[in-house]
Amino acid sequence: MAHLLGAQALHVALPDRVLLDSITLGIDEGDRIGVVGRNGDGKSTLLRLLARQTEPHSGRVTVRGGVRVGVLDQRDEATAGATVRERVVGDRPDHEWASDPRIRDVMGGLLGGIDLEDQLDSLSGGQLRRVHLAELLVGDWDVLLLDEPTNHLDVEGIAWLAQHLRSRWSRGSGGLVVITHDRWFLDEVCTRMWEVHDGVVDPFEGGYAAYVLQRVERDRQAAAIESKRQNLMRKELAWLRRGAPARTSKPKFRIDAANELIAGEPPVRDTVELTRLATTRLGRDVLDLLDVDAGYDGTTVIQDVTLHIGPADRIGVLGPNGAGKSTLLALITGDLAPMAGRVKRGKTVTVRQVSQRMAGLEELGDQRISDVVGRYRTSYRAGKDEVSPGQLLERLGFTAAHQKVQVKELSGGQQRRLDLLLTLLEEPNVLVLDEPTNDMDTDMLAAMEDLLDTWSGPLIVVSHDRYLLERVTDSQYAVLDGHVRHLPGGVEQYLQVRAEAEQSSVGAAGSGARSTASGSGSGTDDAGGAGGASGLSGAERRSAEKEMGALERKVQKLRKDADKARHAMAEVDPADYQELSRRMEKVRVAEAEADELEERWLELSMELDG
Repeated sequence: MAHLLGAQALHVALPDRVLLDSITLGIDEGDRIGVVGRNGDGKSTLLRLLARQTEPHSGRVTVRGGVRVGVLDQRDEATAGATVRERVVGDRPDHEWASDPRIRDVMGGLLGGIDLEDQLDSLSGGQLRRVHLAELLVGDWDVLLLDEPTNHLDVEGIAWLAQHLRSRWSRGSGGLVVITHDRWFLDEVCTRMWEVHDGVVDPFEGGYAAYVLQRVERDRQAAAIESKRQNLMRKELAWLRRGAPARTSKPKFRIDAANELIAGEPPVRDTVELTRLATTRLGRDVLDLLDVDAGYDGTTVIQDVTLHIGPADRIGVLGPNGAGKSTLLALITGDLAPMAGRVKRGKTVTVRQVSQRMAGLEELGDQRISDVVGRYRTSYRAGKDEVSPGQLLERLGFTAAHQKVQVKELSGGQQRRLDLLLTLLEEPNVLVLDEPTNDMDTDMLAAMEDLLDTWSGPLIVVSHDRYLLERVTDSQYAVLDGHVRHLPGGVEQYLQVRAEAEQSSVGAAGSGARSTASGSGSGTDDAGGAGGASGLSGAERRSAEKEMGALERKVQKLRKDADKARHAMAEVDPADYQELSRRMEKVRVAEAEADELEERWLELSMELDG
């Protein structure tokens, strides 16, 4: 493969440490490289050096003659007076750019719902990020360097971007380097990984799952001081290998080696113990939304919502921006009263939310972390273990040096971890997380997920990070068109539902345009539709869709049966562990059958999608 860009002996030093120490690496044709590492270890600095936006203290970056390098950094500038159209396509007339399938794909994938005549300085941060990314992707680049491209993108936007980048470099042309904390995205897009740490860059073959395996192997040979990090990555590897069929059916690492490493590794969560603790703390009744309508200023945002949250339920919430996810959370936390219907709460229920705004930290700005946490004399129950606030700080990556820092001096990711820690120390029994992954690196995400594995109570998570949702929640719901819908097929089902809605909307707008597109020979690819792409006949498709409908109904019934069995456990004496285990086995049987049916549902979904 042809060499595109290289770095020789790059050296960058800060006043207190060496950030990059004699780094030599290269980018070749067809490379799709993901960059991971702790916040502050030099990922963005490395990208700026490769883009030649900044100069190293020593060493050099060379680019092959004629190679064009496009860069997306974390700064999104809104030029006053400029429009979206001017930023993305310049002064090109509509017929010119609209005849380019790649530009049409980018405009549809990123700028849906944004008027091309809108002023840039009138856009939200998320919309401006999409415009900046679209501007880059419509260009003709040989190498793309992307710094956190998934920031502000929802699940659909991230899935579209992954597909777009895979397709663009599927023929081995061009190079891609991407920094992101979105682990699903890394596994979908990347064929190589770079880990930036302690002044060096370690290369790994394969995507994120392969990186986890190889790092476990590396850590297993490391000194004893690395044992905690090693154990955490072994746990994540175990989950990756035992995860959803859609992931494990396409392994990107050596399965035999992975199975050997995780032999005897327990499940990531002790379901029986957590359920016992949850029912002891909460009893049978936690929170029920019964035929609820809710909204603001007389305007209904969501309606006819019926949702049961049991003592050990772990629920993920999906939905496009503005669909009503925050309204649903406000009902759960009690910050919003229903316009109709009823919210039924258990007598002992205490709900706490970790929000995107982290408003509670503002008043703590001048205080040191150790002083803030030192006010909590209580211990925290992490599964079967009792841990001190100091131990919690360590688990979430705060060293002794960090604990002397003022809250206002913390990075965004550190503040988010501190907010979670303080919320846990308040001892709620229902935990709500709203976009908890923002500003966190992959190591800290794994540490947070490890802590959440010990949470013994209902957990409700709103996130665009599908890896996190699959990792820490057991069932997913979508807020769509003013309603809350259960998703037996998880994130994949959500994406399919959204794609079908989009196709229906396009169809309603004009079937003539669709006919023209299909006649051109490339309309199906441009629209991203699945119609006919699977090779199934009309009768086969109808049969598959009918079976999927039946499976969905069966899965819903089994999940309800499992919920009933789980709630019945509240009637058992918490000390009667054998009876609790027997009843939990009933729950496991129902959920295992539901899991098998969901696997079949996913198989049919893949067949229909081609």
